[in-house]
Amino acid sequence: MNYRGYIIYRARILRSWSQAGLCKGICTVSYLSKIETGKAEPSEEILRLLLERLGLKSDAETEKEAAALAERGWELLLDGRDAELAGLLRGTDTERYTAVPAWLDLALLSLKEPLDAALEQCMDIRQLALQRILQGRQAEAVRLFPNAYTFLVLGIAEYNKGNYSAAVDSLQTAYDLACRDGAVRIMLEAKLFLGNSYSNRKDLSNMERHYRVGKRLAEDLRDENALWVIGYNTASTWLEAGRYEDAYEWFSVQERPTMMSLHKLAICCEKTGRREEALCALERAKGMDTDEVERSLALQLLGLVRYRLEHPDYLSREEYGLLLLSCFERIRKELPSGYAVFHLPWVLEWYKAARQYKKACDLLEDFPEKTL
Repeated sequence: MNYRGYIIYRARILRSWSQAGLCKGICTVSYLSKIETGKAEPSEEILRLLLERLGLKSDAETEKEAAALAERGWELLLDGRDAELAGLLRGTDTERYTAVPAWLDLALLSLKEPLDAALEQCMDIRQLALQRILQGRQAEAVRLFPNAYTFLVLGIAEYNKGNYSAAVDSLQTAYDLACRDGAVRIMLEAKLFLGNSYSNRKDLSNMERHYRVGKRLAEDLRDENALWVIGYNTASTWLEAGRYEDAYEWFSVQERPTMMSLHKLAICCEKTGRREEALCALERAKGMDTDEVERSLALQLLGLVRYRLEHPDYLSREEYGLLLLSCFERIRKELPSGYAVFHLPWVLEWYKAARQYKKACDLLEDFPEKTL
């Protein structure tokens, strides 16, 4: 099936028109049927008349305009320039290009949701790879269209699942290919997630090695957000590794902290005996919005720290265990695995205190890379 045949069929069905009603005075019903199924390529005149009757615009100028826009979109996507791509499409009425094949590119490049599976017959390899990414089938996308972008997307997907070894392989390939192509934004993103992967494996030397490169790239690109993320993730890893004073030094000096960075500051203070400062951080965080974690879950996380601060005997209180395990279950369902890895020690601490050793062992088996 070709795209124009499909779009004529789709537009006709949406209008509840019969084939005879659409093609009357233009072509025969049998010829229209062949056009819709891709068995015949219509002449420019018949195509124009059919599209006009359906209220769809298609001419050489529109087609050229849409094709140029699509190529620019692909260039930005494969170069990792997501903000520019979003800006390009935000100012474009893509629906005016529905009748031309480049609409497929523009619809996929919006990165919102996969297109109707029936359209896959009309897609080229590049389009089909992006369709697979939108369907969550990143490994297939890499096989179809191997490049820095698809390897990056696969690496991030593996990272979010907690498959850190697989993530590192894909992210390193993404970085190498991006270096070859000069895709600096993808190089930065790959280094960020490589650092994240080693962070979650508690491999501080490799984490810091990748973050050093990421920091240089971010400084050259003047990407303040990436620099903040590197600082936040580094300090969070120090916190997990027991370097509480180092982590406190970073979290305590943030001029515009987020809700979750105040959560981490409160834990640093909890671990270093700064109880009043911890409570102040929690109170400040409570009144903030969060983009990182759904608000009700974020409030639960804050509540757990407060509970420990207000009840030194928290490990003997059943209420704490119920709150902790309920929160941990939500974390595992709703967030990337790194969040669960961060909170794992408190769950293991609870199981040990409650002498539920089998549950602790079973839980550790769910996080095999935690021990690497």
